[in-house]
Amino acid sequence: MFKEFKEFAMRGSVLDLAVGVIIGAAFGKIVGSFVDDILLPPLGQLLGKVDFSGLFINLSGTHFDTLKAAKEAGKATLNYGNFINTVINFLIVAFTIFVVVRIVNRWMPKPPPPVTTKDCPQCAMAIPLAAKKCGHCTSAI
Repeated sequence: MFKEFKEFAMRGSVLDLAVGVIIGAAFGKIVGSFVDDILLPPLGQLLGKVDFSGLFINLSGTHFDTLKAAKEAGKATLNYGNFINTVINFLIVAFTIFVVVRIVNRWMPKPPPPVTTKDCPQCAMAIPLAAKKCGHCTSAI
């Protein structure tokens, strides 16, 4: 059983997946910090000094000035500001990955076009792969 697990774990695709997940998690932390620490504060200032992470709806009926105060009191809240932060974070991550993949695809060599013709053995003219007779010299293929 250990031998089978070792063979499974050492396959190239499994190792590639593990590396991708680790790099993706680290990249997500970088983008999350970019959104939370660099992008959202100026955006909140432009929208009237709004801090999205502090936006909430109190479900208990009593008034709280901050989300922290409501949580300390143990009251139920809808934290839609955190949701807005998460959606913006996701959109930036998705767009960044799209741009990175697009750039990497430009670096990759283009695959050769599929072969659709072959040369006739008699006249050396190009004919379709499925041809049974050459259209140029009429010899059988």
